[in-house]
Amino acid sequence: MEIKLFQKIIHMLNWIGQWIPGLPELLRYDLAYFKNDLFAGLSVAAVALPTSIAYAQLAGLPPQAGLYSTILPMIIYTFLGSSRQLIVGPDAATCAMISSTLMPIVAAGSNPEYYQSLVFTLTLLAGILFIVAGFLRLGFLADLQSRSILLGLMNGVAVMIIIGQLGNVIGVAATGKDTIGKLMSFIHLIPDFHWLTLLLSGTLFALYYVMQRYPGGKKVPSILVIAIVAVILSMVFSLSTRGVNIVGEIPSALPDMTMPALPPHEQWGSLFFGAIALVFVSFISATLTAHTFAAKNNYEVDDNKELIALGVADMASAICQGFAISGADSRTAVNEAAGGKTRFAQLIAALTILGALVLFIEPMGYMPLAALGVILICSAIKLTNFSWLFKLRKISKTEFFIAMTTFLSVLLLGVIHAVILAIFLAILSFLRKTARPVDHCLGLMPDDDNFYETDHHPEAQEVPGLLLYRFDASLIFLNASYFRQRVLSLVRRTDISPVQWVVIDGHSINNVDLTGVMTLSDLGKFLAARGIALAFADHTNHMKKWLQTHNIDPKELSFHIYPNRYEMLVAYRDSLKAQEDKGAEAVLQSA
Repeated sequence: MEIKLFQKIIHMLNWIGQWIPGLPELLRYDLAYFKNDLFAGLSVAAVALPTSIAYAQLAGLPPQAGLYSTILPMIIYTFLGSSRQLIVGPDAATCAMISSTLMPIVAAGSNPEYYQSLVFTLTLLAGILFIVAGFLRLGFLADLQSRSILLGLMNGVAVMIIIGQLGNVIGVAATGKDTIGKLMSFIHLIPDFHWLTLLLSGTLFALYYVMQRYPGGKKVPSILVIAIVAVILSMVFSLSTRGVNIVGEIPSALPDMTMPALPPHEQWGSLFFGAIALVFVSFISATLTAHTFAAKNNYEVDDNKELIALGVADMASAICQGFAISGADSRTAVNEAAGGKTRFAQLIAALTILGALVLFIEPMGYMPLAALGVILICSAIKLTNFSWLFKLRKISKTEFFIAMTTFLSVLLLGVIHAVILAIFLAILSFLRKTARPVDHCLGLMPDDDNFYETDHHPEAQEVPGLLLYRFDASLIFLNASYFRQRVLSLVRRTDISPVQWVVIDGHSINNVDLTGVMTLSDLGKFLAARGIALAFADHTNHMKKWLQTHNIDPKELSFHIYPNRYEMLVAYRDSLKAQEDKGAEAVLQSA
C-alpha cells in the first residue's frame, strides 16, 4: 500500500515537473547561485522599469500598464517556461503591433476605457491562441520561420517606432492614423518645435551615444542612465512648468483585476486577425532569443512549453490591465551579462519591480515624454539591420523581394497586413520552388567513377546513351507534370548520342506521392514504346517503402529500381555488352 502511494506521489511530481518545469528547479535550488541571480535580477529590473513605461506609451496605454505587463508575466514564465535565461515582458515590436492593430479602430487617447477594452480583448485572444497552439503541439512552427520576413518586419517596425516618436523628441503632437500620416504631420509641425524639449532630447541622445562608444559605458545599462538623468533634470529644473511634457502621476497601487467591458462583436474579426499576427511575431521573437541563449548554455528549449507559457503570461497580463508580452532580447542579454545562472533571476527582477511600483514609483512620474521617445528610438535602432537587408540581395533576389515587400508594407499598410502579405509571398515562393525546382544532368569525370553536375563541372561527361537526371525536390503532384516535361526535353536533345536509358537520381527526391509514382510509371511506358528504358537509382528506400505501404509490386511498374548509381551503371554497361554480343551473334548467323 505504501509503495503504491509512493509511486503515485512520484508520478504526480513528474507530472507537475512536466507542466511546471520551474517548480522542481526551485525545490532543488542551489544557494551557491543566489549571489549571481540576485545581481542579475536587480540589473534586469533596473532596465525593465524605464523601458516598460516607455513601451506602455508606445502601445497607447498609461505608464503603469507597462509595469503591470511585466510583473505577473515574469513570475508566470519563471515557473512555466522552458528557458532558464529568457526574460519576458513588453517588447518594441509587440507594442508597435498593438498600436498598429488598434489605431484604425480608435485613437489611443480619445476614449481610454474603450481602448483598454480593445487591448484586453486582443491580449486575451493572443493568450488563448498561444495555449491552443501549445496543446496542439504546434511548436514546430518555430522551425518554419522565414528570416527574410523577420528581417523586413523588424526593420519596418523599427522605422515605424522611430517615426512615431519624432514628435515627442521635438515637443510637438504629431498625429495620424498610420505611419505615413504621422510622418507628414511631424514634417508639418517641425517649425513649432519646443526648443527645451529638443535640447533635452539631444542631450540624452548624446549621452546614449557616448555610453555605447565608451568601453566602460557598456557595463552600465544605458537606458537606466538615460531615465535617471532625465528624471533628475526634470525634478531639479521643474521642466514640466517650462513646457516639457512629462509622464505624470503613476499610481503606486497594484492593478485592479477586474475584466473590462468587451468591445462590440463587429470589432472581434479585426482583433482576431490582429491576435494571430501578434502571436506569430511574439512567438518567433521569443523562441529565437530563447534558442540563442539555450545554445550558449548547453540545454534545450521546448517550443510547445514556450507556447503555453507565453499564452498564460498573456492572459495574466490582460487580467492585470496590461498588454501582450514577448521575449525581450535586450533584457535577456542583460541577464546573461550580469551572470544570471537560473530562471529565478527573473523572479527576483519581478519582485524588485513590484517593490518599486508600490514604494518608489513616484519619481518616475517626472520622466519627460522626450526621454521615453529617446529610449524607444534607441531600442528601435537596435532592431534595425539594414546591412543584412541589402546583403540579402546578393544571396537571393526572391528573399530580398519578400523582405523589402514586408518592410514597405509595414510602413504603408500596417503590421498586420504586412505579416499576412509576407506569409502569402513566402508560401507562393515555396510553391514556385517546389513546382519548378532546380535540376541537373550528371556525368562522369575522366578516370573517376563519381558523378557530378555537368552544368557546374564542364569537364564531367555524360555516359553515351545514358541520361542520369537529378530532380532537386520531392516528386509530388505540384511538380510531376514539370518533371515529365523536363525529362522528355532532355531526351530529345540533338547534341548527344541517342538516349537508351533514362535514370532518375533519387538522391534529392525525399518524398513521392501517388501522382509522382504514376508519372514515373506512365513515363516508363512512353519511353519503352520508343526503345528507351527508365530506371530509378540511389536513395530508393522511401520509394520502396511507399510501394510497400500501398501494396504495389515494383515489378508492376514500367521502370527499374536500383539501390545506388553504381549498380545502375554496371547494369547499364552489362546491357550494352549484351546488345553488342547479340549484334555480333546476329552478324555471324547472317554470314
